[in-house]
Amino acid sequence: MRIISSIRTLLFGLVVLSLSAASFAQIGISVSFAPPELPVYEQPLCPGDGYLWTPGYWAYANDFDDYYWVPGTWVMAPEVGLLWTPAYWGWDGNGYVFYDGYWGSQVGFYGGISYGYGYFGEGYQGGRWQGGQFYYNRAVSNVNVTNIHNVYNTTVVNSTTANRVSYNGGNGGIAARPTPQDEAFAHQKHIAPVAAQEQHAQAARANPELRASVNHGTPTIAATPKPGALNDRAVVPAKQAGTLYNPPAKHAAVQPVANTPAVHPENHTIQFDQPATNNRPEPNRLPATQRPPARPEPGREEPAQRPQIPPTKERSQPERATPPPAPAEAPHVAPEAQRTQPAARLPEEQKRRQDEPVKKDEKPPQ
Repeated sequence: MRIISSIRTLLFGLVVLSLSAASFAQIGISVSFAPPELPVYEQPLCPGDGYLWTPGYWAYANDFDDYYWVPGTWVMAPEVGLLWTPAYWGWDGNGYVFYDGYWGSQVGFYGGISYGYGYFGEGYQGGRWQGGQFYYNRAVSNVNVTNIHNVYNTTVVNSTTANRVSYNGGNGGIAARPTPQDEAFAHQKHIAPVAAQEQHAQAARANPELRASVNHGTPTIAATPKPGALNDRAVVPAKQAGTLYNPPAKHAAVQPVANTPAVHPENHTIQFDQPATNNRPEPNRLPATQRPPARPEPGREEPAQRPQIPPTKERSQPERATPPPAPAEAPHVAPEAQRTQPAARLPEEQKRRQDEPVKKDEKPPQ
């Protein structure tokens, strides 16, 4: 029994480790062009005790081939003591890869992106867990002290307030790298986004106004008081800041052209080659010989071969020779008519023969 229990414990530990690694390395998608800059918006009021701020981010959808904004929102922590590590985009040499956020005992690496309101590129200064309760830093968190009393005030110096870059690495991206502490925390247990966060992201995906090509980097719903509350009165719009975002021309035109010599033409040739091989006469001859009912196929091949072989001239010769036989057929028809004439003369001769005996019979009485 001890051996069985130890085996079960070992298997459970392996499952937990695999889930932890999978939750940390949740890579969603890779895009060839960078996401827009982070919009500027005000943080909505915290709805109650135990809610943690999760900043908004740009997600990407393949079905409509565009970035869309997932509004920042307050989310109830799934467990006491857990903190939120935001999602981020990172350049991997071939494209911008999306790394999903997660819950953990401490905040991990999120690309050095300055999301604001406590997330200034490293760690979280918006609050902390203490004695089973979450204390909010009023210096960076919008909290109503009338309803929430577990607060403190610590000034946070943010040296990257003017930087709204939303990705790590690549051209113009944040150059931050994970520290040894971040790498060690990467191997610890993490929890994936809760159901309310998933539903919140799906609601944002379904809203056309949150697409970057529509709002040009300034979404009308930049933040919500709770997950999924996109129509709430407390919804906060983004402020106009800098130049409007437009999808890059390379994405609209150059990217497909760049991919065509490497991928699309090969795929197209493969698609064209497959039906071509099926229509070739040589592979069709084999099934024609093997399948007796498929006689029309060899019949089709013969007209295809005759135009290439001299017998085609033989066909044209009878067609050209048909006019001469036409008059030749007339004399043949004439004898047939002559043959019919004797058939018509027979009764006349019979009458004559019948008349002759009558005349002979008439002579004796005279």
